[in-house]
Amino acid sequence: MLAVRAGTPYLPWHDPREATRLLRYALQQEGFTHTYQSSGIGMSVLSVTTELTVWCKKGSFVWNEDGLTVTHPAADPMGAAQLVKRHLRRPTGERSRDSWASGPGEGPPTDSVR
Repeated sequence: MLAVRAGTPYLPWHDPREATRLLRYALQQEGFTHTYQSSGIGMSVLSVTTELTVWCKKGSFVWNEDGLTVTHPAADPMGAAQLVKRHLRRPTGERSRDSWASGPGEGPPTDSVR
């Protein structure tokens, strides 16, 4: 349980478990329906696909993308979901941009784990 002083507003991104839940909900709205969340003391982990795991700790979402560590404020789960979606739906290998539907948010979501 997160300790909060009386009279202090509750800010969900101060609790990694709640911030990750909000990211999970935002990703669900983008079609990523098979995610798995696990939380511990001071951090939370969201398995989005077999290729991507997002950590939430110290007020930030953190994940690896193309060999680089990406961080995004936990206060903005919708923005993080957009970055994750863009990364996972980017054409790679055999896929080309033409293989996706033309409109934003269209096209099949990537396979994800339960």
